[in-house]
Amino acid sequence: MREMISDHLIERGFTVDAVGCAEDAHAALAVASYDALVLDLGLPDGDGMELLREARTRTARQLPALIITARDALDDRARGLNAGADDYIVKPFELVELEARLRAVLRRPGVREDIILAYGALTFDTVTREASVGSTVLDLSRREAALLEELLRRAGRIVVKDTLEDQLYALDHSVTDNALEAVVSRVRKKLAAARAEVRIETKRGVGYRLFAVEG
Repeated sequence: MREMISDHLIERGFTVDAVGCAEDAHAALAVASYDALVLDLGLPDGDGMELLREARTRTARQLPALIITARDALDDRARGLNAGADDYIVKPFELVELEARLRAVLRRPGVREDIILAYGALTFDTVTREASVGSTVLDLSRREAALLEELLRRAGRIVVKDTLEDQLYALDHSVTDNALEAVVSRVRKKLAAARAEVRIETKRGVGYRLFAVEG
């Protein structure tokens, strides 16, 4: 089920770190910042409710959480919501329903600070993952969209290479030396073709910066 959920969300534009136990979840939370947590309460090495409580105390902001469980009693649902879950889905379920619930959680006020990012004529919808220059929609892959989002969130400032790789690639994905550079190159070409009047500058050995240029 973990692999099915992960594969579905990746296909739909999410970057996913999929782990199978509380120990690995704690390790992931210690080294990365996440937009949401999808949590099955039936963990092999701990209680999912306890993991949720600890995750909330260890993150700088309230980490949105969607609970998955086979427990369908009203008391169990109430306990999950009281522990801090933002939504609750009972097995069995359809993957499209889980995705829809997750997107709904991410759209709630205070979950993501900005829904629409804009820099000049370039806009990016962080929910639909759609980037546009005026009326022209950019045809972006999942990683290209993730790169553009990170650069837009820090427009005008350098984003270090390690930060970008963390956002574009899951923890278990091996990254080749030129993988990020290839993504940057493709996004550059698409921005230029759309006459975006923004460019991606390379700070060699450090990272990349999105900056505006005059037409």
